[in-house]
Order: sequence, then structure tokens, then C-alpha cells
Amino acid sequence: MTTYVLTVACKSTRGIVAAISGYLAEKGCNIVDSSQFDDLETGKFFMRVSFISEEGVSMQAITEGFQPVAEKFGMEARIYSDGQRMKTLLMVSRFGHCLNDLLYRWKIGALPIDIVGVVSNHFEYQKVVVNHDIPFHHIKVTKENKPQAEAQLMDLIETSGTELVVLARYMQVLSDNMCRKMSGRIINIHHSFLPSFKGANPYKQAYDRGVKLIGATAHYVTADLDEGPIIEQDTVRVTHAQSAEDYVSLGRDVESQVLARAIHAHIHHRTFINGNRTVVFPPSPGSYASERMG
Repeated sequence: MTTYVLTVACKSTRGIVAAISGYLAEKGCNIVDSSQFDDLETGKFFMRVSFISEEGVSMQAITEGFQPVAEKFGMEARIYSDGQRMKTLLMVSRFGHCLNDLLYRWKIGALPIDIVGVVSNHFEYQKVVVNHDIPFHHIKVTKENKPQAEAQLMDLIETSGTELVVLARYMQVLSDNMCRKMSGRIINIHHSFLPSFKGANPYKQAYDRGVKLIGATAHYVTADLDEGPIIEQDTVRVTHAQSAEDYVSLGRDVESQVLARAIHAHIHHRTFINGNRTVVFPPSPGSYASERMG
């Protein structure tokens, strides 16, 4: 039996849940996990349903049959095969802790994605990537060639069938045009000191100010730098007895963990963009172990 995931976003109204559950029952499907959220502030409704086709009905037939229900309620609805791996492109500059963490999780099966390649504006991690049998693409970025470099990147995204781009400490700013074109499909990670500690060496700035909590934020990329809808955050406590180097080490650890959790939420279709915010449903029972490994 194949497990599928249905995601729904629409205006909140009576009868949505009954219509969805009734339709799936008619198609011989059994719901194994369901999450929903009614945003009273915006009047929007969000739902994620994981279900099994017990009578062997195909995803195409389920999807086509659901169209009248979706149209009745004005839904943005999609149905996914739960076992299908999302084609993902990783991007990195000169800080490799997030990249190395993602490659390790992917290698041991804790990060169920299909890595179609790694892009960098430097060569530091070429050998690491190639040793994982993953294509490495060097795209040099300067003030003079930035439009051409981004056109090269977009061509790579399109030809590889990339569904998700992960900025694993990629330090180049993407254009507004690319952010709009890839809306909801680019995830970035940064330290949670922004905007308090901008520029070079933010952890040293935090140390000098006696910060007691350091953390990281993973978010969708928008034209507003580092201000996209937040997917995942975490913090770790530090004390006066720790050095600036300790701050950096702890910061790298929390950045890696937060980015991995954000990717898991996205690839399991648990995230919904809700204006400037996100709705992020908890892991379903079948995916919890893999989402917490490592």
C-alpha cells in the first residue's frame, strides 16, 4: 500500500474536513495522520493529511477525482507520494559545517532527498562533494558578472529539475527576480543575531556584548534579505566562562541542526507560507525517526 500526502490551503469555511475525509473514504483510502490549523486572524485554513490507498487507487485518479472538491472550496490542493524524494540543490561558500552535516545525514539515510548537485562560488568543498558522487558546479560571482552567474544558476536549476534550493551558508545575495521566481523553494540559514550583529564575525560581536543565548533561524528566501517566513529556530545557552571560539562552535552546531529540521519540514510537505509567517505542522509518526536522526 502506498502512502500519500494531501496538502490544502484555502479560505476557512464550514465542511472542509468532512469533504476531504468523505472523498478519501469513497476512494478506499484510510487516513493515518492529519493536522489542521484555522488562522482566525487571516481567515485561512491549512491542512495536511497522510493517507493510505487500501484499494490500490492511483495517485493520478485520486488527484483528478479531488478536483471538484478543491474547486468547491477554492483550495490550493496538492497530492504527493510520500516516498518520492525531492530533487535538491545545495549551495555553499566558504563555511562548510552545514554542507558537511547535510551530506552526512543524506549518506546515512536520515535526510531523504535526491541531491542533484552542489553549487559554490569557491573550490574549497569540491573534493568533498565529488567524493560523495555528487556533481559539483563552480559558479564564480563578482559584481561584474552577477547577472550572468545567476542565469547560469537558473539554467542549472531548470535542467536538473531542482525542486528545492538550500543555501547552506551560501554568502551571495540572490536577485529579487530569482527570489520571486523561486518563491517558497529556497531555504536559507543564518545566525539569530540578525539584525543586531551584522557583518563580519557576528559571534565575536555577541561575545563582546556578553550574549547569553545564541541561536539560528532557517527561513524561506524573499527579496527582503534574511526576512523571509521563518520555518525553524533554536537556541543554545552560553555563559561568561565560554570563549568567542566556543560561541562559534556552538553556533555552527545549532545552525546545522536548524537547517536540517527546516529541510525535513519542507520535503515532508509540513510547511505552508501564510503571508509573512509560516504554518509548520509537527512530524507525522512515519517520518519522526528520520527527521530526528543525527
